[in-house]
Amino acid sequence: MTPIRSFVLRQGRMSEAQKRHVDEGLPRWGVAFRPEPLDFEALFGRRAPRFVEIGCGMGETTADIAQAHPENDYLGIEVHLPGVGSLLKHIASRELTNLRLVRHDAVEVMQAMVPPASLAGIHIYFPDPWPKKRHHKRRLIQPAFVALLASRLAPGGYLHCATDWQDYAEQMLAVLGGEPTLENTAADYAPRPPWRPLTKFERRGLALGHGIRDLLFRRRPAGKG
Repeated sequence: MTPIRSFVLRQGRMSEAQKRHVDEGLPRWGVAFRPEPLDFEALFGRRAPRFVEIGCGMGETTADIAQAHPENDYLGIEVHLPGVGSLLKHIASRELTNLRLVRHDAVEVMQAMVPPASLAGIHIYFPDPWPKKRHHKRRLIQPAFVALLASRLAPGGYLHCATDWQDYAEQMLAVLGGEPTLENTAADYAPRPPWRPLTKFERRGLALGHGIRDLLFRRRPAGKG
């Protein structure tokens, strides 16, 4: 699989609170990257449906979902340190016991740490659209990565993407529709599912007049696709 570098690490400004939460929270709720399968039951101390969110941003949506669904366990993946600090602040202030965080490249985490057929769902909300055509190769949703994601879903597990960029939505629809182990739950784009709150990026996209597109695909049963 050709590596995808879908992000550029920038020295974003961090608040003192974010710095404090990184220092205090990462040792407690962070998961260090290791090139070996992650034991989710040991991590969370229980057996529960498992979900991964790729690109947590500032963490509010990730925390909202985890708080609304205490019956599930969530692993967030984020590389930008201000976002990591913000998400850790949410975990601490809301006393969330079902949310952990990996600060590492999502492709490597999914390849090395997430076992095959182990997830009930994967969330990718408003990934960087890389709008310039010469940068489209950096977009996260590409066939090889989608095949990897699909392999990490249990049969019936879902891959849920959302974007406010029409041409990226069209690419997502084509790529996800081309993965034989996935099936679309809608004719094309899906209604926003009840578990996805409105995000900051979504509100900004709506303010700019962008249409919001949700794509909800499920892993086919074993032996199909």
